[in-house]
Amino acid sequence: MKFYSTRNTTFTVDMEEALLRSMPLDKGLYMPVRLPELGPDFFNRISDGSLAEIAYAISLELFGSEIPADRLKSLVDQAFPFDTPVVFLEDGKTAVLELFHGPSQAFKDVGARYMAAMMGYFLERSDREIHILVATSGDTGGAVAMGFLGVKGVKVTILYPSGRVSELQEKQLTTLGQNITALEVDGSFDDCQAMVKAAFADEDLNAAYNLASANSINIFRLIPQGFYYVRAFGQVKDCGKPVVFSTPSGNFGNLSAGVLVHRMGLPVQQFVAATNRNHVVPSYLSTGDFSPHPSISTISNAMDVGNPSNFVRLTHLFDEDYDRLTEQVTGYWFDDEATRNAMRQVYQQYGYVMCPHTAVGYLGLQSYQQQNPDTCGITLATAHPAKFKELVESVIEHPVDVPEALAVLMNREKQSIRIPANFEALKEYLMPATV
Repeated sequence: MKFYSTRNTTFTVDMEEALLRSMPLDKGLYMPVRLPELGPDFFNRISDGSLAEIAYAISLELFGSEIPADRLKSLVDQAFPFDTPVVFLEDGKTAVLELFHGPSQAFKDVGARYMAAMMGYFLERSDREIHILVATSGDTGGAVAMGFLGVKGVKVTILYPSGRVSELQEKQLTTLGQNITALEVDGSFDDCQAMVKAAFADEDLNAAYNLASANSINIFRLIPQGFYYVRAFGQVKDCGKPVVFSTPSGNFGNLSAGVLVHRMGLPVQQFVAATNRNHVVPSYLSTGDFSPHPSISTISNAMDVGNPSNFVRLTHLFDEDYDRLTEQVTGYWFDDEATRNAMRQVYQQYGYVMCPHTAVGYLGLQSYQQQNPDTCGITLATAHPAKFKELVESVIEHPVDVPEALAVLMNREKQSIRIPANFEALKEYLMPATV
């Protein structure tokens, strides 16, 4: 399979280069040159399988000529020992896709573990070593840290915005040690992301390291996120109504992943892009004007992105045709008050506890279904509510149980390196190891 740069469609690389290098030097993003047209029948058939079985079937279609089938099967089985169940709030109408049953209790386990398995395969084959740089607004860092912990030939450096992640999210980034280092940046997620992008374009760093990304900058973080859309479809396809997904969105990798499998044939009627006050994409969908801005801090912190990287991928999935994009994707945004009210209302009405990000997705779904009631709507639950325990308890006025996987982190000592929010500080941290 070949991948092109969004800044130069004539420049292409193979699967291994796109996976291990993550980002072309022209600062574009890699996209598949061609997506297989698998059709609704293919997805209807495979969607009855487990997450691992679905991952294998799609991966075989995408990469079967580059990884032996038996090895590919073992890689996806290794990546996905957990499920992504759908839970209905109302019979046949509103459902939640729970994506927090992996090790870090967040949806990004799916992409991070798949990427770790694939990278491990190619590194073992080539005897290379790589240095992964990743920016996180909350959950990416924890998923990447746990997914790559102890992986031979991989060193991971995570950049996160100081004071803008929850306590449990920070513990997941800063307490594992081994091959994982956390850099606490005095700035926003957008600053962290810009620093990582600058590193991939820096000649000195690229000469010193084999740099790779585990952000959704890397197309192999994004591709596997499409698997759980298929798994969710399989759990609701007998409802007899068109299926709609509402995706809480920040950097827009998650939504792009859903659109990607839709382009291959997954029968989805509509995608809802639900954001907090960082609503650059919903505003674009309404006006046609894409105007990035500094990120605004909200209670749904993992979505505090003012200049989403994957917006360009979303447009490329629709061949940069605004009318096609807006026909398939609807955007809504909500402030913190609306988010709190949704968390409270869902708990009081259904006894279901949502994190603030999931609540934004739920609000987006409700808004869409008010105009389109005869649909089966699925909102993506992106993180376990215990990751935002203090906030959630203050809203629903009820204790939130903490899973053992999170509880064990609370007594561990934070270990991070604090740096200013500029690329020079990151480069200064990285380069001494080469002199």
